[in-house]
Amino acid sequence: MTTVITITNQKGGIGKSTTAQALGAGYSLLKGKKVLLIDLDAQENLTLATGAKRGVGNVYNLLRQEKSLEEVIQHLNDRLDIIPATAQLSRADIDLNETGKEYRLKEAIAPVLDKYDYVIIDTPPALGVLTVNALTIADKVIIPAQADLFSLEAIKQLYRTITGVKSYTNPKIEIAGILLTRYNPRTVLTKELTDLISNTAKTIQAKVFSRPIREAVAIKEAQATHTDIFSYAPNSKVAGDYKALIEELN
Repeated sequence: MTTVITITNQKGGIGKSTTAQALGAGYSLLKGKKVLLIDLDAQENLTLATGAKRGVGNVYNLLRQEKSLEEVIQHLNDRLDIIPATAQLSRADIDLNETGKEYRLKEAIAPVLDKYDYVIIDTPPALGVLTVNALTIADKVIIPAQADLFSLEAIKQLYRTITGVKSYTNPKIEIAGILLTRYNPRTVLTKELTDLISNTAKTIQAKVFSRPIREAVAIKEAQATHTDIFSYAPNSKVAGDYKALIEELN
């Protein structure tokens, strides 16, 4: 049975794309699972990090029913595929305005869903139609967050959106947890804000994943070479952090 994991938070720069790439690589390389990555962010970070081809079929074409699934799915390796993004996604809230717009992604990938063990969806830093599409198809939601006050407010806003999605388009959705990213345990402020985020998690009936994702140069180096962290630096601390996340998700 396919598990769809949406990674979302309307705050930018907190590791959504990095986490999506790490999960896709971890499930495919370490667990031997068949994985589909979907990049819904107009910034194309996941597309760039994986080395997927740009300027060909993409998720915007799919949502607009301009291209078929076969034309937009790229094979990164034997067990990992991606539907890449495009800058045109920035127009989605204007272009995708018909009745049933929240179900576009779900309907579009339905024909291939049972071919994958996991579908990992990266979302834009906004609570628009693309994020709602990603939540409408999700089984689980991971909320990356940094130990700062902006992340606290973003979590609360996102929870309201998830509650609405649960009521109207996807009753099975659940928050898998809040994932602390770019973590630096050496600062006092980080400790205090981590405690605040833990309290926020309790109010939305969610957990904070037990192991934060540390700030690491190895992540940026891996992405610069279009390589995942498990292939580039398998023994690094941050690779261990993401391995722990995968184990906790299972």
